[in-house]
Amino acid sequence: MSIEGRSIIVTGGTSGIGEGCTRHFAEQAARVVTSSIQREAGEALEAELRGAGHEVTFVHCDMREADQVQALVERAIELHGRIDGAVSNAGVWVEGTVEEFSDEAWELVMGVNVRGNFLLAQQLVPVYRDQGGGALVITTSVAAFIGFPAHALYCASKAALDALIRCLTTDHAGYMRTVGICPGTIDTPMLAASAEGSPQPIDELYAEVVGRRGE
Repeated sequence: MSIEGRSIIVTGGTSGIGEGCTRHFAEQAARVVTSSIQREAGEALEAELRGAGHEVTFVHCDMREADQVQALVERAIELHGRIDGAVSNAGVWVEGTVEEFSDEAWELVMGVNVRGNFLLAQQLVPVYRDQGGGALVITTSVAAFIGFPAHALYCASKAALDALIRCLTTDHAGYMRTVGICPGTIDTPMLAASAEGSPQPIDELYAEVVGRRGE
């Protein structure tokens, strides 16, 4: 299956998994609109990939803000006339147990990880219905099913997201194909941040993860 010429949105597209998706889709000749709150990184990524001959546009977008999510979708349509797919990858992590979280932490994690996906789906549903179809790939996590230490809010947000994905597949079957992916341990800036403070060096932690793949 070729995605050459397809119009694809990537959120959280300037680091980790999202950056990998942005680069991969661009190299496969898709027309990519990538977004995040990291303006400097996004503009640098756009310049790099455009310099290599790829069609990539960066849009600054805070996924908690409905007007910015709407503007992201409208920009993709303005540029390419349609949206064939979207990878909803933006996500945040805050360390702590339930007794340690502030209202601000709740608003941040639930705002990005859950509300952001809700808002993007809300914008894409009428677009996909009118144009006859499209795909939405949402990055959730094995944290939706596993209670990791000091991950209470992150795990709760991913479990809520898993439920949202199931509802999207039920409510909009026929014109929006919704897929949830649940990555395990992947070497990303978020993983590195979550490993800070561990008494074990991060290289050793990563080596243990790699070693478990054969178990």
